[in-house]
Amino acid sequence: MATKSTDRFDSVPDDLLRNGAHRSAPKRGRGWIAFAWAALATGVLVAAGLFGLAVIRGTIELPFATASARATTKPTPTPTPTPSIEVKINPALAITILNGTKTKGLAAAVGDNLVKQGWSGAAPGIGSRTNAGSSDITKTVVYYADAANESAARAMVLSLKIGEIRLSPAFPGSPITAVIGSDYVPPAG
Repeated sequence: MATKSTDRFDSVPDDLLRNGAHRSAPKRGRGWIAFAWAALATGVLVAAGLFGLAVIRGTIELPFATASARATTKPTPTPTPTPSIEVKINPALAITILNGTKTKGLAAAVGDNLVKQGWSGAAPGIGSRTNAGSSDITKTVVYYADAANESAARAMVLSLKIGEIRLSPAFPGSPITAVIGSDYVPPAG
């Protein structure tokens, strides 16, 4: 058999290190560029999706929408009539005054003021005047135990000139209980 002759192309030097189709190794740091483009594309798609959902839900109004389209997308709500409750003082109810502040004698002073306004009727009128279980109450609240006493509770708030009413069984011994908070300002004089 014949021997093959060798030439300079048969031996490759060790420092050449060629890969595949003679590509060189990738440059360092090029992966961040691809990641940045992917992150930008993701952000743009998410923003476009959120904007599209907002337009569909009607929370964003497009500037190029016509006036008639705007009128049809937002119907005007019809106001519902609220039942009116007559506000009247009922002096026949037993009323409890609780001082929820650190001011000494406030429950007695509030009770005296309410008596002057007509809250002491034939019986029982202003009943207990004492301190509440807590002395850091900030808002004055008038509690009423029965829905039939709502008008009297509203009248109590008007007499106190502050507070809100709440239907609650929290004070079962009294039809109306006024818990005086630090927002209460005693009348002058």
